Amino acid sequence: MAAIQELAERSKMESIYVDTDTGADDESATGSESKPYKSLSYAFIQHGGSEGKQYQSRSSVTSSVSPDGDPAERLIWKEPAKSAVKKAQGALDQHKKKLLKQQQMAAQEEEKEKARLKTFEDAKKVVIEEDPSLPKAIKITIGEKNIKLGEGDTKGTRVKVSGRIHRLRQQKQATFITLIDGYGHLQCVLTGDLTKTYESLLFAQGTSLTLFGEMRQVPDGAKAPDNRELQVDYYKVIGRSPSDADAITNKVSAQQDQWDSQMLDNRYLVLRGDNASSVMKVRSAIEWAFAKAYKEMHFTKISPPAFVQTQVEGGATLFELDYYGEKAYLTQSSQLYLETGLPSLGNVYCIEKSFRAEKSLTRRHLSEYSHVEAELDFIDFEDLLDHLEDIISKVITTIMADEVIAGFIKELNPDFQPPTRPFKRMRYSDAIDWLNAQDPPILNDEGNPHVFGDDIAEAAERRMTDIINLPILLTHFPVEIKAFYMKKDEADPRCTESVDLLMPGVGEIVGGSMRMEGYEELLAAYAREGISPKEYYWYTEQRKYGTSPHGGYGLGLERFIAWVCKQHSVRTCCLYPRFMNRCKP
Repeated sequence: MAAIQELAERSKMESIYVDTDTGADDESATGSESKPYKSLSYAFIQHGGSEGKQYQSRSSVTSSVSPDGDPAERLIWKEPAKSAVKKAQGALDQHKKKLLKQQQMAAQEEEKEKARLKTFEDAKKVVIEEDPSLPKAIKITIGEKNIKLGEGDTKGTRVKVSGRIHRLRQQKQATFITLIDGYGHLQCVLTGDLTKTYESLLFAQGTSLTLFGEMRQVPDGAKAPDNRELQVDYYKVIGRSPSDADAITNKVSAQQDQWDSQMLDNRYLVLRGDNASSVMKVRSAIEWAFAKAYKEMHFTKISPPAFVQTQVEGGATLFELDYYGEKAYLTQSSQLYLETGLPSLGNVYCIEKSFRAEKSLTRRHLSEYSHVEAELDFIDFEDLLDHLEDIISKVITTIMADEVIAGFIKELNPDFQPPTRPFKRMRYSDAIDWLNAQDPPILNDEGNPHVFGDDIAEAAERRMTDIINLPILLTHFPVEIKAFYMKKDEADPRCTESVDLLMPGVGEIVGGSMRMEGYEELLAAYAREGISPKEYYWYTEQRKYGTSPHGGYGLGLERFIAWVCKQHSVRTCCLYPRFMNRCKP
């Protein structure tokens, strides 16, 4: 009513001025001759219409002047035209209706708020207690599936389970909660006073609580995770979660791309989602499967340093830092250190972080990533290729043998099939011929046909792999485009005994080679690349004290996971991705 009273107060003014050229329809105007309004409609709304008032109007700049007239005619105030008055009255009537509707809505909201507050006050009077006559609850996690389920008149096990609300459905007679604890999903049903407490009215996604109740099989025709549900008889809220503007659902959404900036800022909440948590669980299983495979192959795990003074993959991608007054870098690869373990430890491996200062925002690159690296002693190039097939196949066999992990993979990548052996083997020169033989040819980055010596671009490499649709061991790359330490092919010195493993949908996931064995050959390689051998003395002298034919590889764990889980970007394959311009949270 205050707004209508304000209109009545303003109606006491007798003369109200409107200048459609220099007036203003805002708080700076008063309707006086010196501060006129811009429109008659606005003036009517401010002063309650025409009753008891006189309106004067003009267009002091744009109104027409008679051929022999004086421009000062524009400054004369006149009564507004009847059509303008009618239009202004219509605007006032609409404004009054709008005000009335707003007042009605405000009154309704006030009543709702009173009812809500009363409901909350009444809810505070509802007290629930655990029934001491019930069997003692057995503490479980949701992942435990060997719990006796009630059905019909048969009682199920009474349990105590803690977790967080993942989904919430509140009905008049019951509240349905999907609880998660990192080990699975459990449907929980609350009825009676359990749905009327103050805490139950504040339930929201993310609320952590401990629930007590009987585990039962779901009724016929109903669906729930593992076909069971918890009939809750008591609960305790451990930690509330917001249900207002700060609610999880207002910060992250399953419909958003996980690699969007906002989603990455809120990654700590995204990780609570089914998709992100499933990828992390598959990742854990894959890491364990690699460790298991290496154990079966009698490899020794070692942990090389992260602070180094040498480069492995070129100086352009080094993160440089001051190490107590000395120049040092974050490691690009642990390969050189792994090689030093061969004489006393036999075949070795590590799963460590590697760092690349690549100013790249492609979906395949990270500045910090997990690197599965291994070195094998007394082997030839064919042995290395056979080993790569073997390790990949062993890892896939292990994770697919785990029903839970296989289930996650099925959800994430329904069409995933373990690769069949043997993997397709293709020389670099044959790949160049294949790219040029397509109709139309698949061109290089400059838009020209590929020639020997080109570093095959990522897009061309992936397109070839996707068309062939098989794992490809791409071998024998030119010396000029590979690292200094790679052994030359004796049959074709233009090429190295090198290999990239390409997988459909993701491209390169492994890079490896035989390593140079000769002391002088390695010194020549340093000179060719303009690298000072001084910092590499410990690596070079491996060749001085009993050299051997050896080789190894590095596998990008996030790329491997992207292949298995069909992730568009490697950024969703690690807990908190680090790439150019992204170092939070």
